[in-house]
Amino acid sequence: MAEQKSSQVELEPYQVIVRPLVTEKGTHLSERHNAYTFEVNPLATKTDIKRAVEELWNVRVVAVRTQNRRGKPRRYRWRWGRTRRWKKAIVELHPEDRIAFY
Repeated sequence: MAEQKSSQVELEPYQVIVRPLVTEKGTHLSERHNAYTFEVNPLATKTDIKRAVEELWNVRVVAVRTQNRRGKPRRYRWRWGRTRRWKKAIVELHPEDRIAFY
């Protein structure tokens, strides 16, 4: 029997995580609940995100939650446009692990 190819693109860990989101709400999550927020590649799955965070920061991931954020309508001078769509991930770590961004 022939082996099936998955339709999912295989992403490297540095391609999955686009950037950490350092905001007031994200800082509150990291201090109180040991959860960190990232902008991630829209093609990445929860398992891809978990593997990437574990490899890049050498921590243990307990849970991953994702959100697909819609682009908002914006105006520039006389023209209307949209901000881009993006994917957000909230990664909860093991209580003993921490990530230091700053």
